[in-house]
Amino acid sequence: MRGDGDGWAVSPGGVRHWGKFGAAGLLLRAPIAAGGVAVLLQHRAPWSHQGGTWALPGGARDSDETAVHAAVREADEEAGIKATDIQVRAERVTAVAPSGWTYITVIADADKPLPVEPNMESVELAWVPEHEVDQRPLHAAFAAAWPDLRVTLARMDTDECPRADIAELAATLPRTIDLGAEFVWLHADPEGPGERAVLVNPPYPAEESDAGESAAVSAAGDSAAEPGVAAAEARVLGIPRSRVFGPEA
Repeated sequence: MRGDGDGWAVSPGGVRHWGKFGAAGLLLRAPIAAGGVAVLLQHRAPWSHQGGTWALPGGARDSDETAVHAAVREADEEAGIKATDIQVRAERVTAVAPSGWTYITVIADADKPLPVEPNMESVELAWVPEHEVDQRPLHAAFAAAWPDLRVTLARMDTDECPRADIAELAATLPRTIDLGAEFVWLHADPEGPGERAVLVNPPYPAEESDAGESAAVSAAGDSAAEPGVAAAEARVLGIPRSRVFGPEA
């Protein structure tokens, strides 16, 4: 029921967290120039908890809401972001309290930095380049979660892709890829930032599957590696094809 989550969850010792049924926020990314990526941040109103810091649009979950529904609703209420303009990619539990209260971060992409409309909970909203996020005064909980939420930049080497995949990649990228152990911002700008990435197909070697289904391919023997570049500096990121195009039919 709308609004029945508004209120405090109280842990032993009296520590309170907003949201009777937990809380959720939206980490929304969008492409910027030259293969880069920006994150939508909210400059919190002075009267709010840790007012004046920067964090994600978000708030209390209602009893009948999934974390995705709550995060997308809050982004609409606080930033004017519409569900039809974004694509949800993943979700992560980023805080847990002794009371059982959780904060779930929902990760989503937009095709471009969308126009925003702040409500009274914001001083301002801003699309911030990902590498500049931690240069701002962040809400403590968001600052603690950020290292596990930020992306590794990777540029897809389309020369290594089957011809049939190239057109579909052009329509799909750039986007966030969830590899389990890390998030990747995958783009196809050959001059853009990040490690070189290639598509890989199952079955995966066991030791690579256990590490989030990603594969780091050594530059040793790689004719594309520059002479004198150490193998560790020329990592190639293997992206499971299913993480880009979905499971095989």
